[in-house]
This record gives sequence, structure tokens and C-alpha cells, in this order.
Amino acid sequence: MPELPPLTDPERALYEWQMWVPGVGVEGQQKLKAASVLVSRVGGLGGLVALELAAAGVGKLVLAHGGDLQPSDLNRQLLQTHDHIGKPRMDNIVRRLRDLNPHCEIVGVAENVSESNADALVAQADIVVDAAPMFQERLALNAAAMRARKPMVECAMHTLEASVTTFVPGQSGCLACYVPEVPPTWKRQFPVFGAVSGTAACIGAMEVIKLITGIGETLCGTLLSMDLGSMQFRKVRLPRHDGCTVCSR
Repeated sequence: MPELPPLTDPERALYEWQMWVPGVGVEGQQKLKAASVLVSRVGGLGGLVALELAAAGVGKLVLAHGGDLQPSDLNRQLLQTHDHIGKPRMDNIVRRLRDLNPHCEIVGVAENVSESNADALVAQADIVVDAAPMFQERLALNAAAMRARKPMVECAMHTLEASVTTFVPGQSGCLACYVPEVPPTWKRQFPVFGAVSGTAACIGAMEVIKLITGIGETLCGTLLSMDLGSMQFRKVRLPRHDGCTVCSR
């Protein structure tokens, strides 16, 4: 195992309270500092994942999101500001995260994940977080993560419902086990409250923290489904499909 990076005095002061969490301590914080995470789409869901991981002291965040900020983004994309409308989203994302935690290395890639760039993006990180609205991006990222044998935390939401699961190569199935191809009726725009995407984001960020530090129990192979309208939560096992063309190989 590579030697873990030491914590500076300012870092110890910054993360003191979370190092009190049983099982974390100095070593757990060093693991967070040594880790790198790729987040695909850094909007209402992925943006909150990135915010929580930067606050927790993850050493490097690789963020993939293209396009310019739209007025309709601002009900949920909390890394953005009104004066940035019409400008590239990534500029504000990188600036806001560096303002929050200058100890965290932020790599902004102003592109959405695709089959052509997924492998190169996944190669830059230890863990992958999927928060993309389009299944083309989700399936491309899933395939790249499985090829690289890297864990992927899958976060999704629609209207008042949200879900989070974690795929670990060799221990669980993958997204393609359940969604082998792009659903024909799925649209990029859908009903969304920021509070719903933020709920999924915080749980997804906690999955990453658990994967890095080893504390708690992850959702590996289990889907956590949430209906925030009725406040009903349930967990469903997701067994690997032996015939999956992505992870069965």
C-alpha cells in the first residue's frame, strides 16, 4: 500500500470534527486526502456530491460537465450564481469549490461524458460518481468504470423520487445489468426540485467517503430507493446478471 500523505496543521484543524467519527481518525482523513474522484455532471445532483467531497477533504476531484449556465439551472445547481448565466458552467464550479477548500485539487473538464472520452476520464480517478441526466452518458461511464475495475456510485432522481446504489467490479453487477440500452422515452428535461437531487447527492457523497475510508457499510449491490413525497425508503438487492455484456466479462 502506498504511503499515505501527511496532514498539515491547517488540514487537521479543518477536518477535526469529522476525524472524531469512529473509524476515521487521522488515517481515514489521510485516505481521503490521497483519493481521487470523478464526478460526471456537476449540476443539481453532482454539484452537491462535489461540494460535500471537497468539504470532506478528498484530495482530487475530476469534474466533467459541458455547456453554459441557463436560468432554469439555478433552482438546484448550488455551485452556480445568477450573474454567471450564459457563461460556461465549469468556470463557476471550479472557482466555488476552490473557494470552499483550497487544499483540494480541482480538475474541471468542460465536456459531458461520452464513449470517446469516458476511459480517459475514468483513468484519472479512483472512484466514479455518475450523476448524468442522459443514459448515453451513464452507460458510457459504467462501461469505462467496469473496464478499469473501479467502483461507481450511481445517483439518480426524478420528480420526488431518488435512488442511490454502488457498483463494485467483482462484487456486484453494474448499471448495464438493469439498463442494457438507452430507454427510448427518456428525455433530458424532467421535473426536479433541488432538495430532491440534494438528498440523493448527500447519500452518494457518503457512499464515496465510506468506500475510501472503510467505515460503515456501502450500498454495494443494493439500490436505496426514496420517495420524498411519502417519505418511504426501501432497499432492494441487485444481483449481477450472468449474461451482462459489460460486467460478466
